[in-house]
Amino acid sequence: MCRVAAGILMFFSAVLMAANVHSAERWAKLPAFPPMPPAKTSGMAPVNDIKMYYAEYGEGEPILFIHGGLGSADVWGYQVADFAKDHRVIVADSRGHGRSTRSEQPFGYDLMTSDYVALLDCLKLDKVTLVGWSDGGIIGIDMAMKNPERLTHVVAQAANVTTDGVKSDATDDETFKEYIKAAGEAYRKLSPTPNGYSAFFKQMVAMWGSQPAWTADDLGKIKVPVTLAIGDHDEAVKRDHTEMMAKQIPGSKLVILKDASHFAMLQDPEGYNAMIRDAMTGK
Repeated sequence: MCRVAAGILMFFSAVLMAANVHSAERWAKLPAFPPMPPAKTSGMAPVNDIKMYYAEYGEGEPILFIHGGLGSADVWGYQVADFAKDHRVIVADSRGHGRSTRSEQPFGYDLMTSDYVALLDCLKLDKVTLVGWSDGGIIGIDMAMKNPERLTHVVAQAANVTTDGVKSDATDDETFKEYIKAAGEAYRKLSPTPNGYSAFFKQMVAMWGSQPAWTADDLGKIKVPVTLAIGDHDEAVKRDHTEMMAKQIPGSKLVILKDASHFAMLQDPEGYNAMIRDAMTGK
């Protein structure tokens, strides 16, 4: 009996140890979005056929952060707090996201890229370093192809250039489900159409089903310095797809973010910020 009891105790101890190890795995959690610092300036810029929310922080060389699909500029709290110390930081809500309005035009990466180019015009910014996460990274690559004169560097994390670069079961992942839920709650608080999240989500899914669709020839024409980053536990984007992108974009650098997922900027802000600074200095 003593041996049986000891065996049961060892079994439950092992279960508890495994649970504790899992709970410590930062890549398996979606941390809360940190509060954004007070903005130096903010407003609604008339961009193409919409009004686009933007905010600026700090002074120095300009750096533009672009959030991922369904989200808003508020995901960048850790990065803004760091980079505003020595940079002019710009964040914005993509069309239909966060506080920005949308039109009857369907979502598309070319359209959203043109929004950001128009925003740079409104802010009288000739060139920026662009840091993009997920859809924001795709916009960064799009801009590198179509408007390279506006960029000094692109850092694209968790981006894809064809639809087959996305894992088919991404939205079944528990962390990703938590993000979709959190994004919906934020949308209802921020959006000028707070009851429209379900329709908005469906329209975004439709875009993801067909875009982007760039070829190796398209990527091979990029001349802007590009850093491609992906978490070693990314729930949505395939690692081998990112490795393929790094081979096709001339001179690009591949960075694997350790113990991080699609949400690396929240899970390891210190490492994430260091990665950006290394990219900007050519390390």
